[in-house]
Amino acid sequence: MAELARFWKPLKGKELLCFLCYRMCKIKDGEKGYCHVRKNVDGKLYALNYGKAVAVEIDPIEKKPFYHFMPGTKAFSFATVGCNFRCSFCQNFSISQAFGGIVGEDLAPERIRELCNAQNIPGVAYTYTEPTIFMEYALDTAKLTMQDGRYNVFVTNGYMTTVAINEMDKYIDASRIDLKGFHDEVYKKLCGDVVLEYVLSSIKELHKRQHIEIINLVIPGHNDDEDDLRATSKWVKELSPDIPMHFIGFYPANRMMTTPSTSLELLKKARKIAIDEGLNYVYTGNRQDEETESTYCPKCKAKVIRRFGFAVVENKLDKDGKCPVCGFRLNVIMDLEKYRKRKRFKEP
Repeated sequence: MAELARFWKPLKGKELLCFLCYRMCKIKDGEKGYCHVRKNVDGKLYALNYGKAVAVEIDPIEKKPFYHFMPGTKAFSFATVGCNFRCSFCQNFSISQAFGGIVGEDLAPERIRELCNAQNIPGVAYTYTEPTIFMEYALDTAKLTMQDGRYNVFVTNGYMTTVAINEMDKYIDASRIDLKGFHDEVYKKLCGDVVLEYVLSSIKELHKRQHIEIINLVIPGHNDDEDDLRATSKWVKELSPDIPMHFIGFYPANRMMTTPSTSLELLKKARKIAIDEGLNYVYTGNRQDEETESTYCPKCKAKVIRRFGFAVVENKLDKDGKCPVCGFRLNVIMDLEKYRKRKRFKEP
């Protein structure tokens, strides 16, 4: 179900430039880009993975994790094969870094819309692998499902270009972005020669346009030192103290099977550092702990959303996200229609 791709331009001869992500691949006729799913065919770029879903689930939005966007709802979640990173620690490497060809079931955007309507699923999440590399498929799906009042969210590594982000802004309501560390070494050695500066740039651009949440996968011996955790927290705080920050536990996977798992104690340490640096909403993840998975009012410190694992056990906020104790309005999106109006007119 290959589809003519967007985000490219011709170069000399039949060579072309793909500017969907910051790999900025120059692709010769008959060759594929770094992601292995975009191919130059006779001087035109095609998305080979369009409409081919390799993983499909209905997940709690908290699993992404989004804690401040439509909490307690379910999202139709899917992915295609491929990725523009080569993370040594990838949990989904069997589909993100499987380069034997395009596999998956035919699942057109129209069919996804039908399934969401039939099962009354409130939103759609583009997740599991990297949604940037199936951007055309994602945007066409989002364009349809948003017409029915459904939300659309990206779970992304944040390496898409500003041109792509501008197009996303029309259809994608929110993004959860990986910030894998705050020095180039982690990105270059563990992610496939990725440039941290471009990730930070994309996070800034997404933040201008929509609700974002950031995760940091804490990997023992690689990005878990206090200086790195503090630098990450400072940068996020300078962007906005109201951005939800998630410190996620690592499990041995892919090419890092001998690296130890992250302890809950280390995640709590990272959380404390971030709070000390001035972030208002900081969480741990991949380790069940109600205290550090729950949301607290920044003003009066009341526990307003109680979580355990991916489950919202209790939500005391009203539809405007106001604390029932002191009336403070938290940065939690509860009403999609109101959020879209604020977003459209760039209101705070």
